Amino acid sequence: MVYKIALEEHFMMPLMREYFDATLGDVPPAKRDTIIHSLNDFGEQRLAQMDEAGIGMSLLSLAGPGVQEEPDAGVATARATAANDYLAGKIQDKHERYRGLAHLGLQNPAAAARELERCIGDLGFVGCMINGHTRGRYLDDPFFLPFWEAAAGLNVPVYLHPADPASPLAAVDGHAVLKRATWGWTVETASHALRMIFSGLFDRFPDIKLVLGHLGETLPYQLWRFDSRAKLYDCKLAREPSEYIRKNITVTLSGTYSREPLECALAALGTDRVCFAADYPFENSPMAGRFLDTVELEETTRDAVAHGNAKRLFGL
Repeated sequence: MVYKIALEEHFMMPLMREYFDATLGDVPPAKRDTIIHSLNDFGEQRLAQMDEAGIGMSLLSLAGPGVQEEPDAGVATARATAANDYLAGKIQDKHERYRGLAHLGLQNPAAAARELERCIGDLGFVGCMINGHTRGRYLDDPFFLPFWEAAAGLNVPVYLHPADPASPLAAVDGHAVLKRATWGWTVETASHALRMIFSGLFDRFPDIKLVLGHLGETLPYQLWRFDSRAKLYDCKLAREPSEYIRKNITVTLSGTYSREPLECALAALGTDRVCFAADYPFENSPMAGRFLDTVELEETTRDAVAHGNAKRLFGL
Protein backbone atom coordinates (compact mmCIF):
# COMPACT_ATOMS: atom_id res chain seq x y z
CA MET A 1 0.00 0.00 0.00
CA VAL A 2 1.54 3.31 -1.11
CA TYR A 3 1.46 6.37 1.17
CA LYS A 4 -1.07 8.89 -0.13
CA ILE A 5 -1.89 12.56 0.30
CA ALA A 6 -5.53 13.29 -0.55
CA LEU A 7 -6.29 16.77 -1.89
CA GLU A 8 -10.10 17.06 -2.16
CA GLU A 9 -11.52 15.97 1.19
CA HIS A 10 -14.48 17.86 2.59
CA PHE A 11 -15.99 18.94 5.89
CA MET A 12 -19.08 20.86 6.99
CA MET A 13 -20.00 23.18 9.85
CA PRO A 14 -23.46 24.25 11.08
CA LEU A 15 -23.09 27.84 9.86
CA MET A 16 -22.73 26.66 6.26
CA ARG A 17 -25.54 24.11 6.08
CA GLU A 18 -28.01 26.51 4.48
CA TYR A 19 -25.75 26.84 1.43
CA PHE A 20 -24.83 23.16 1.24
CA ASP A 21 -28.27 21.61 1.70
CA ALA A 22 -29.47 22.96 -1.66
CA THR A 23 -26.93 20.73 -3.44
CA LEU A 24 -28.48 17.60 -1.89
CA GLY A 25 -32.03 18.16 -3.08
CA ASP A 26 -32.03 15.14 -5.41
CA VAL A 27 -30.17 12.81 -3.03
CA PRO A 28 -32.29 10.19 -1.18
CA PRO A 29 -32.75 11.16 2.51
CA ALA A 30 -30.85 8.20 3.96
CA LYS A 31 -27.80 8.90 1.79
CA ARG A 32 -28.09 12.61 2.59
CA ASP A 33 -27.95 11.90 6.32
CA THR A 34 -24.88 9.69 5.87
CA ILE A 35 -23.09 12.41 3.91
CA ILE A 36 -23.83 15.07 6.53
CA HIS A 37 -22.67 12.81 9.36
CA SER A 38 -19.44 11.99 7.54
CA LEU A 39 -18.71 15.63 6.73
CA ASN A 40 -18.96 16.55 10.40
CA ASP A 41 -16.54 13.85 11.53
CA PHE A 42 -12.89 14.75 12.11
CA GLY A 43 -12.09 11.71 14.22
CA GLU A 44 -12.52 7.95 14.24
CA GLN A 45 -14.68 7.47 11.14
CA ARG A 46 -12.69 9.73 8.82
CA LEU A 47 -9.33 8.53 10.12
CA ALA A 48 -10.36 4.88 9.83
CA GLN A 49 -11.25 5.37 6.17
CA MET A 50 -7.98 7.21 5.59
CA ASP A 51 -6.02 4.38 7.18
CA GLU A 52 -7.81 1.74 5.12
CA ALA A 53 -7.08 3.74 1.95
CA GLY A 54 -3.45 4.38 2.82
CA ILE A 55 -4.05 8.13 3.14
CA GLY A 56 -1.50 9.61 5.48
CA MET A 57 -2.67 13.20 5.07
CA SER A 58 -5.88 14.88 3.89
CA LEU A 59 -6.24 18.48 2.77
CA LEU A 60 -9.62 19.54 4.13
CA SER A 61 -11.94 22.02 2.45
CA LEU A 62 -15.49 23.20 3.13
CA ALA A 63 -18.07 21.33 1.05
CA GLY A 64 -19.40 23.78 -1.53
CA PRO A 65 -20.81 26.11 -2.50
CA GLY A 66 -20.29 27.87 0.82
CA VAL A 67 -20.43 31.65 0.91
CA GLN A 68 -20.03 32.03 -2.83
CA GLU A 69 -23.84 31.83 -2.94
CA GLU A 70 -24.20 34.60 -0.34
CA PRO A 71 -25.67 37.86 -1.78
CA ASP A 72 -24.30 40.08 1.03
CA ALA A 73 -20.56 40.69 0.66
CA GLY A 74 -20.11 41.55 4.33
CA VAL A 75 -21.83 38.36 5.44
CA ALA A 76 -19.78 36.33 2.97
CA THR A 77 -16.51 37.76 4.30
CA ALA A 78 -17.46 37.20 7.93
CA ARG A 79 -18.71 33.65 7.41
CA ALA A 80 -15.66 32.66 5.38
CA THR A 81 -13.47 33.85 8.25
CA ALA A 82 -15.60 31.84 10.68
CA ALA A 83 -15.28 28.71 8.52
CA ASN A 84 -11.51 29.04 8.39
CA ASP A 85 -11.26 29.55 12.14
CA TYR A 86 -13.52 26.53 12.68
CA LEU A 87 -11.34 24.30 10.49
CA ALA A 88 -8.15 25.59 12.10
CA GLY A 89 -9.53 24.70 15.51
CA LYS A 90 -10.48 21.20 14.41
CA ILE A 91 -7.06 20.36 12.97
CA GLN A 92 -4.69 22.36 15.18
CA ASP A 93 -3.40 19.26 17.00
CA LYS A 94 -3.63 16.91 13.98
CA HIS A 95 -1.25 18.47 11.45
CA GLU A 96 0.38 15.11 10.77
CA ARG A 97 -2.98 13.97 9.29
CA TYR A 98 -4.82 17.14 8.25
CA ARG A 99 -4.05 20.45 6.51
CA GLY A 100 -6.49 23.16 5.52
CA LEU A 101 -7.58 24.91 2.32
CA ALA A 102 -8.99 28.39 2.85
CA HIS A 103 -12.62 29.27 2.15
CA LEU A 104 -13.02 32.79 0.75
CA GLY A 105 -15.77 35.34 0.26
CA LEU A 106 -14.84 36.60 -3.20
CA GLN A 107 -17.72 39.08 -3.24
CA ASN A 108 -15.06 41.41 -1.79
CA PRO A 109 -11.80 40.41 -3.54
CA ALA A 110 -9.60 42.68 -1.44
CA ALA A 111 -11.00 41.18 1.76
CA ALA A 112 -10.62 37.69 0.28
CA ALA A 113 -6.97 38.45 -0.48
CA ARG A 114 -6.40 39.51 3.13
CA GLU A 115 -8.15 36.39 4.40
CA LEU A 116 -6.02 34.17 2.18
CA GLU A 117 -2.90 35.85 3.54
CA ARG A 118 -4.16 35.29 7.10
CA CYS A 119 -4.98 31.65 6.45
CA ILE A 120 -1.54 30.95 5.00
CA GLY A 121 0.47 33.08 7.40
CA ASP A 122 -1.42 32.66 10.68
CA LEU A 123 -3.49 29.47 10.39
CA GLY A 124 -0.96 27.34 8.52
CA PHE A 125 -3.24 26.52 5.59
CA VAL A 126 -1.59 25.47 2.32
CA GLY A 127 -3.90 26.88 -0.37
CA CYS A 128 -7.54 27.67 -1.05
CA MET A 129 -10.59 26.14 -2.70
CA ILE A 130 -12.93 28.22 -4.86
CA ASN A 131 -16.37 26.75 -5.54
CA GLY A 132 -16.95 27.92 -9.08
CA HIS A 133 -18.39 31.32 -9.91
CA THR A 134 -19.30 33.91 -7.29
CA ARG A 135 -22.85 35.14 -7.85
CA GLY A 136 -22.40 34.76 -11.62
CA ARG A 137 -18.89 36.24 -11.80
CA TYR A 138 -16.17 33.93 -13.07
CA LEU A 139 -12.53 34.09 -12.07
CA ASP A 140 -11.37 35.60 -15.36
CA ASP A 141 -13.27 38.80 -14.44
CA PRO A 142 -10.89 41.73 -13.71
CA PHE A 143 -12.99 42.26 -10.57
CA PHE A 144 -10.97 39.44 -8.98
CA LEU A 145 -7.49 40.85 -9.67
CA PRO A 146 -6.78 41.62 -5.97
CA PHE A 147 -7.37 37.95 -5.17
CA TRP A 148 -5.13 36.74 -7.98
CA GLU A 149 -2.39 39.14 -6.95
CA ALA A 150 -2.47 37.67 -3.46
CA ALA A 151 -2.55 34.05 -4.67
CA ALA A 152 0.36 34.68 -7.03
CA GLY A 153 2.32 36.55 -4.38
CA LEU A 154 1.84 33.77 -1.83
CA ASN A 155 2.62 31.11 -4.47
CA VAL A 156 -0.18 28.86 -3.23
CA PRO A 157 -2.45 26.57 -5.26
CA VAL A 158 -6.05 27.51 -6.03
CA TYR A 159 -8.34 24.47 -6.25
CA LEU A 160 -11.30 25.17 -8.55
CA HIS A 161 -14.18 22.99 -7.34
CA PRO A 162 -17.44 22.43 -9.26
CA ALA A 163 -20.61 24.38 -8.55
CA ASP A 164 -24.00 24.83 -10.15
CA PRO A 165 -23.86 27.02 -13.27
CA ALA A 166 -24.93 30.63 -13.07
CA SER A 167 -27.76 29.81 -15.50
CA PRO A 168 -29.41 26.36 -15.80
CA LEU A 169 -27.85 24.14 -18.46
CA ALA A 170 -30.65 23.64 -20.99
CA ALA A 171 -29.13 20.47 -22.43
CA VAL A 172 -29.80 18.57 -19.19
CA ASP A 173 -33.16 20.13 -18.39
CA GLY A 174 -35.64 17.44 -17.41
CA HIS A 175 -32.88 14.96 -16.56
CA ALA A 176 -32.03 15.55 -12.91
CA VAL A 177 -29.45 12.76 -12.85
CA LEU A 178 -27.34 14.65 -15.42
CA LYS A 179 -27.15 17.77 -13.30
CA ARG A 180 -24.35 18.42 -10.87
CA ALA A 181 -21.82 15.62 -10.33
CA THR A 182 -22.89 13.29 -13.16
CA TRP A 183 -22.23 15.76 -15.98
CA GLY A 184 -23.35 19.37 -15.42
CA TRP A 185 -20.58 20.24 -13.00
CA THR A 186 -17.96 18.91 -15.44
CA VAL A 187 -19.25 21.17 -18.22
CA GLU A 188 -19.41 24.15 -15.86
CA THR A 189 -15.97 23.70 -14.31
CA ALA A 190 -14.16 22.91 -17.55
CA SER A 191 -15.72 26.00 -19.12
CA HIS A 192 -14.68 28.10 -16.13
CA ALA A 193 -11.07 26.96 -16.44
CA LEU A 194 -11.10 27.62 -20.20
CA ARG A 195 -12.36 31.16 -19.58
CA MET A 196 -9.32 31.74 -17.39
CA ILE A 197 -6.97 30.38 -20.06
CA PHE A 198 -8.46 32.17 -23.07
CA SER A 199 -8.86 35.47 -21.18
CA GLY A 200 -5.09 35.76 -20.83
CA LEU A 201 -5.13 35.45 -17.03
CA PHE A 202 -2.10 33.13 -17.11
CA ASP A 203 -0.20 35.63 -19.24
CA ARG A 204 -0.76 38.27 -16.56
CA PHE A 205 0.05 35.82 -13.73
CA PRO A 206 2.32 33.20 -15.32
CA ASP A 207 3.00 31.29 -12.10
CA ILE A 208 -0.59 30.73 -10.93
CA LYS A 209 -1.14 27.17 -9.67
CA LEU A 210 -4.63 25.97 -10.56
CA VAL A 211 -5.93 22.56 -9.47
CA LEU A 212 -8.86 20.74 -11.10
CA GLY A 213 -10.51 17.58 -9.82
CA HIS A 214 -11.94 14.63 -11.74
CA LEU A 215 -8.74 14.22 -13.78
CA GLY A 216 -9.06 17.68 -15.28
CA GLU A 217 -12.80 17.88 -16.04
CA THR A 218 -12.17 16.38 -19.54
CA LEU A 219 -9.59 19.05 -20.54
CA PRO A 220 -6.70 16.57 -21.08
CA TYR A 221 -8.69 14.92 -23.89
CA GLN A 222 -9.06 18.16 -25.86
CA LEU A 223 -5.60 19.78 -25.90
CA TRP A 224 -5.10 19.55 -29.66
CA ARG A 225 -8.60 20.88 -30.31
CA PHE A 226 -8.07 23.92 -28.06
CA ASP A 227 -4.85 24.80 -29.89
CA SER A 228 -6.45 24.35 -33.30
CA ARG A 229 -9.43 26.57 -32.51
CA ALA A 230 -7.24 29.22 -30.88
CA LYS A 231 -5.41 29.56 -34.20
CA LEU A 232 -8.69 29.71 -36.14
CA TYR A 233 -9.98 32.59 -34.02
CA ASP A 234 -6.57 34.30 -33.82
CA CYS A 235 -6.56 34.35 -30.03
CA LYS A 236 -4.09 36.87 -28.63
CA LEU A 237 -2.29 34.59 -26.19
CA ALA A 238 1.43 34.37 -25.54
CA ARG A 239 1.33 30.56 -25.75
CA GLU A 240 -0.92 27.84 -27.06
CA PRO A 241 -3.81 26.90 -24.73
CA SER A 242 -2.36 23.42 -24.19
CA GLU A 243 0.84 24.95 -22.82
CA TYR A 244 -1.06 26.79 -20.07
CA ILE A 245 -2.90 23.59 -19.17
CA ARG A 246 0.37 21.66 -18.95
CA LYS A 247 2.25 24.37 -17.04
CA ASN A 248 -0.34 25.96 -14.75
CA ILE A 249 -2.85 23.19 -14.04
CA THR A 250 -2.55 20.10 -11.88
CA VAL A 251 -5.38 17.55 -11.83
CA THR A 252 -6.53 15.12 -9.16
CA LEU A 253 -8.17 11.70 -9.28
CA SER A 254 -11.20 12.80 -7.27
CA GLY A 255 -14.23 10.81 -8.40
CA THR A 256 -12.49 9.27 -11.44
CA TYR A 257 -11.01 5.89 -10.55
CA SER A 258 -10.53 4.27 -13.93
CA ARG A 259 -7.37 3.34 -15.79
CA GLU A 260 -8.22 4.89 -19.18
CA PRO A 261 -8.73 8.53 -18.08
CA LEU A 262 -5.75 8.27 -15.72
CA GLU A 263 -3.54 7.13 -18.57
CA CYS A 264 -4.80 9.99 -20.73
CA ALA A 265 -4.13 12.59 -18.03
CA LEU A 266 -0.62 11.28 -17.40
CA ALA A 267 0.19 11.16 -21.11
CA ALA A 268 -1.32 14.58 -21.88
CA LEU A 269 -0.08 16.55 -18.86
CA GLY A 270 2.94 14.63 -17.59
CA THR A 271 3.54 12.49 -14.52
CA ASP A 272 4.22 15.58 -12.39
CA ARG A 273 0.73 17.04 -12.95
CA VAL A 274 -1.54 14.35 -11.49
CA CYS A 275 -2.31 13.93 -7.77
CA PHE A 276 -4.44 11.66 -5.62
CA ALA A 277 -7.78 12.66 -4.07
CA ALA A 278 -10.49 10.52 -2.51
CA ASP A 279 -13.30 13.14 -2.52
CA TYR A 280 -14.44 12.13 0.98
CA PRO A 281 -17.29 11.55 1.73
CA PHE A 282 -18.78 11.70 -1.76
CA GLU A 283 -16.73 8.74 -2.97
CA ASN A 284 -15.49 5.65 -1.15
CA SER A 285 -12.00 6.40 0.17
CA PRO A 286 -10.83 2.77 0.54
CA MET A 287 -11.98 2.04 -3.01
CA ALA A 288 -10.06 5.06 -4.28
CA GLY A 289 -6.98 3.95 -2.39
CA ARG A 290 -7.18 0.41 -3.76
CA PHE A 291 -7.46 1.76 -7.28
CA LEU A 292 -4.20 3.68 -7.03
CA ASP A 293 -2.49 0.77 -5.27
CA THR A 294 -3.42 -1.72 -7.99
CA VAL A 295 -3.72 0.17 -11.29
CA GLU A 296 -0.90 -0.67 -13.69
CA LEU A 297 1.70 2.10 -13.34
CA GLU A 298 5.45 2.41 -13.06
CA GLU A 299 6.23 2.59 -9.35
CA THR A 300 7.91 5.99 -9.69
CA THR A 301 4.74 7.32 -11.31
CA ARG A 302 2.54 5.74 -8.62
CA ASP A 303 4.61 7.41 -5.90
CA ALA A 304 4.43 10.77 -7.69
CA VAL A 305 0.65 10.60 -8.04
CA ALA A 306 0.15 9.27 -4.52
CA HIS A 307 2.20 11.83 -2.63
CA GLY A 308 5.25 13.24 -4.40
CA ASN A 309 3.47 15.76 -6.61
CA ALA A 310 1.26 16.94 -3.75
CA LYS A 311 4.25 17.54 -1.49
CA ARG A 312 5.90 19.69 -4.14
CA LEU A 313 2.75 21.56 -5.18
CA PHE A 314 1.55 22.43 -1.67
CA GLY A 315 4.94 22.67 0.01
CA LEU A 316 4.15 19.86 2.45
